Amino acid sequence: MVVTGRLAAAAVLAALFVTLALPSWLGVLLATLALVALIAADLLLLGSPGALELSRAPITTVRTGRSVDVELAVLNGGARPVRGILWDDWPPSAHARHRTHALNLPPNTRIRLRTELTPDYHGDRVAGPVTLRLLGPLGMAGRQVRREVPARLRALPPFRSERLLASKVRQLQHLEGRNTSTIRGQGTEFDSFREYVAGDDVRTIDWRATARANDVLVRTWRPERNRHVVMLLDTGRVSAGRVGDGTRLDATIEAALLLGGLAASGGDSVDLLAYDRRLRTEVRGIGGKRLQIKLMHALAGLTPELVDTDYQGVLRATLRRARRRSLVVWFTHLDAATVQEGLLPVLPVLTERHRVLVVAVTDPEVAAAATRRSGLDDLYATAAAENVIAEHAVARETLRRMGVRVIADAPDRLPEALADEYLELKRTGAL
Repeated sequence: MVVTGRLAAAAVLAALFVTLALPSWLGVLLATLALVALIAADLLLLGSPGALELSRAPITTVRTGRSVDVELAVLNGGARPVRGILWDDWPPSAHARHRTHALNLPPNTRIRLRTELTPDYHGDRVAGPVTLRLLGPLGMAGRQVRREVPARLRALPPFRSERLLASKVRQLQHLEGRNTSTIRGQGTEFDSFREYVAGDDVRTIDWRATARANDVLVRTWRPERNRHVVMLLDTGRVSAGRVGDGTRLDATIEAALLLGGLAASGGDSVDLLAYDRRLRTEVRGIGGKRLQIKLMHALAGLTPELVDTDYQGVLRATLRRARRRSLVVWFTHLDAATVQEGLLPVLPVLTERHRVLVVAVTDPEVAAAATRRSGLDDLYATAAAENVIAEHAVARETLRRMGVRVIADAPDRLPEALADEYLELKRTGAL
């Protein structure tokens, strides 16, 4: 049971009555009986909490940083009107607004209450209990109960690089519409015939077509349009490092979303694996326009794990899923320990079967520290920053000699740099 300020005001009036009109034990008894009668009347005429039916959508999605209204439907199925207050509880990270609602429901009436949520980080938020405080017609006393109404808010990654997707897709379509390249070899698609010119490889001559024509014809080839792209996200402790306003994992998620959308627009099949000591999330067998939203939902709840990544496990998981030659894009870090102990032992097996592209996020604060020399403290910071930059340069050169391409850039420039590298691979037929 709950009481309100009205009951306190009534108790003050009763005390004044006893003091001024009937200053005796009889007056105290009469005042007390009056207050008890008022409370009893409120409780007897109170609407039943069990008559209220609460429901809402089990899941609501929104982009991180944007606002969305979550609806809560309230139905009074009882014979009495229901008056009171309702609180819709959500975790603090959902930044709920307008979550307190006044109730005044006649019998057999349904209303929809809206709570505005603005999550500031991607992931799922589970709704808390709904608190109902029902009051009687006098507004002096009532009952308070809590009801569980299961619901989730899924905050999708912000995907700020989406503005680049349309222009990159147009570049890709321009590449696909160019004259076909005369490349011959495994993994290429036949395109058309043309007349033989001096210098052409005689092995490209199609003798059957030549027999039906007046000229010697050679086959022209184009890079396969429907290739396989596998994106590997390292979600171990190296992905938890702070870079700019977020973590390394946040930056790699942004780049992976842009690459996935671009590859799907180009007709490539895209798989995604997020791995540390175990498989955290996976997207397989989805293509076309559905891929983008599938990637967003798969990556929404992904957070770094403070464990060392099992790189042998990553290799095994990749080889099981990539049966044919693919472009493997590995999002990781270029510190010496990661490269020497993690990547180098497994990359020879991977590069033997696939084309590998390593993508890493660089810290813009490290690059800025390497240029500051105004004081003694700055010199120490500059030396440490230059040491990190040199370490990454050695790692890039080591990977390059193994035939692995490396893309390393700041978080705001990494998605575009990765998309440009993918377009370059398409243009040169390196896929």
